[in-house]
Amino acid sequence: MAYTAIDKPSEHFSVTLYTGDGNYPRAVTGIGFQPDFVWLKNRDVAYWHQLYDAVRGAGSTAGAGVVYSNQAAGFDDTYRLTSFDSDGFTLPSALSAKNDSGNNIVAFCWKGANGTASNTDGDFTTTVSANQTAGFSVLTGTSDAASERNVGHGLGKIPDVVFARNLEAGYNWDVWFKTTGYTSTLQFNNTSTGRTGFGSGTNSTTTFSTKDDFSSKNGVKYLYYCFTSIKGFSKISQYIGNGQADGPFVYTGFKPAMVITKRSDSTSDWRIWDHKRDPVNAVDRILYPSAANAEGAETYGDFLSNGFKPTVTTSDYNAAGGVYQYLAFADNPFVTSTGVPTLAY
Repeated sequence: MAYTAIDKPSEHFSVTLYTGDGNYPRAVTGIGFQPDFVWLKNRDVAYWHQLYDAVRGAGSTAGAGVVYSNQAAGFDDTYRLTSFDSDGFTLPSALSAKNDSGNNIVAFCWKGANGTASNTDGDFTTTVSANQTAGFSVLTGTSDAASERNVGHGLGKIPDVVFARNLEAGYNWDVWFKTTGYTSTLQFNNTSTGRTGFGSGTNSTTTFSTKDDFSSKNGVKYLYYCFTSIKGFSKISQYIGNGQADGPFVYTGFKPAMVITKRSDSTSDWRIWDHKRDPVNAVDRILYPSAANAEGAETYGDFLSNGFKPTVTTSDYNAAGGVYQYLAFADNPFVTSTGVPTLAY
C-alpha cells in the first residue's frame, strides 16, 4: 500500500470549476490555498490553454504574461493575472476567454512555496518556488553560456518530468519524462513523438541537465515546471496498452483528481481528464493541452480508489504495446499517513 505524507491533497492541488460572469476584475476563490501555478481553459470555446505562475509574477510585473501550452510563441505580456490570492487568483479586465459571461472554465492550480528563492545549485542562478512536500517547483533562469548546463530545480528529489520553455518566440515546449530516458523529450504544443537532445542525463536531487533550446542559448530566459512523484499524492510514470476493452490497471496509490496522458511511441494529442468535470465513471470529458479545442467527449475509462484504467481500445489510449506517459494527481489517497484506508475529505 502507498502511505502518504499528504492526507489532504486539496491543500496542494485543486481542480476548480467556475462560470464566467463578464465582470472585471474577477476574483476566483475556493481554491483552498494560494496557488503558484494556475492553468486555465475555457471549456466551451476553441481558445488556448493559459498558464500563469507566481515566479514570473502578476499585475504590472514585466514578463508575467501568459504562456500557452499549445503554442510555440514566447509569452504574451498583454495578458496577466492581477494577483495570486490566499484562496485563489484575480483576473484583470483584459484576459480573453477566461471570464466570458456564461462560459464554463476550469482552473488547475498547484501550490508552490508562496514565495521565491535564488537557487545556485546549477551553472546559472534560478529563481524558484518549490513545494518539496508535494513534489512541485516552478523556476526561471537566464542561461550564462551556449553549452550544456545544469539547472537547479529545488525539488530535493530527481524530477520525474520537466516542462521546459524557451521564452523567446518560435520555440516548442519540450517535456522530459524520466521514463522516456534522460536525453529525449516530447513536445507539449504538438502531437509529435518528440526528439532527442534534452541533456546528458546527469540529473540529480538538486539539478537537471539541459542543452540546445532548453537552456544553452546565452542570455535567454527559460521557464521550467518540475514534478516528482509523491506517494499517495502524485504519480508520474508510463503504462503499456493491451489493446483490450479490459485495459491495463494503472496503480497510483490514490483516487485521481486529474490525469494527463500522452502516447510517446506514436503521434498523439496530449489529453486531460479530471474528477470535477467527470465526477462519475466512465471518464469521458476531454481537454487537449496540445490544441485549442473546446472540451470534447471521448470515453477513456475509470478513475478508481487506487489508480485508473482505460476501458477502450483506441490507439491514443490503449493500443496493444503502445507506450503512454502520464501525470496523475490525487483526489484522495488510498491509505492515509497512519495506514488507515481513507474516506473522502
